[in-house]
Amino acid sequence: MLSSVTGVAPQHRPVLDRRQFLGVLLMSTTALAQENRVIKLPQPQTTGGGELLQALKSRKTSRTFSARPLPQDLLSTLLWAAFGINRPATGGRTAPSAHGWQEIEVYAAFPDALYRYDAAAHVLTLAIARDLRALTGIQDYVAAAPLNLVYVADFSRMKDASETDRTFFAATDAAVIAQNVYLFCAAMNLAVVVRGLVDRKKLAPAMKLRLDQRIVLAQSVGFPAA
Repeated sequence: MLSSVTGVAPQHRPVLDRRQFLGVLLMSTTALAQENRVIKLPQPQTTGGGELLQALKSRKTSRTFSARPLPQDLLSTLLWAAFGINRPATGGRTAPSAHGWQEIEVYAAFPDALYRYDAAAHVLTLAIARDLRALTGIQDYVAAAPLNLVYVADFSRMKDASETDRTFFAATDAAVIAQNVYLFCAAMNLAVVVRGLVDRKKLAPAMKLRLDQRIVLAQSVGFPAA
């Protein structure tokens, strides 16, 4: 008699021994842990640092990076400066967005994985458990930069806008975020470059983006090469 669930006769079903069962259980637990992996960021530094005029004077583009990773306290403040919440009572951000859509999602590509920045909780949540840095641009240096930020527009938050307006406003909003990162990097003596040249047809499926999500810009950040 066949099982109504599997369609396999009970006497012919494979039987896992104790070692095999523990192996399967361990693999399942590990996969679940990876899917739910969250990096809790320290509180961002919101006072001190370089003065604005000096940061503007020092702002520049760099295309060579040290492989040295960014410390978590520096990374925390960088993400907050990019598009973090600076007015908790209203959810206001450090960068404006058209109609208050806040449609730009900030992703962070590291050597071990890709994470999405959750501004409300100020944490990084695992998106893809693999190194996608090389896919964030066609330039040689992107694969070696310790951090590549990817700005993704969620068009589902822009329902009242036409396709043309969505593209325009998303590009404008992402550019403001990128400038925040430029000024932060200038103040902290970090190397940075913003990039529009991205192979979106390869990167979007690798990031498992929906059809109504659009990659707008990418930005490499790190310590200057020695």
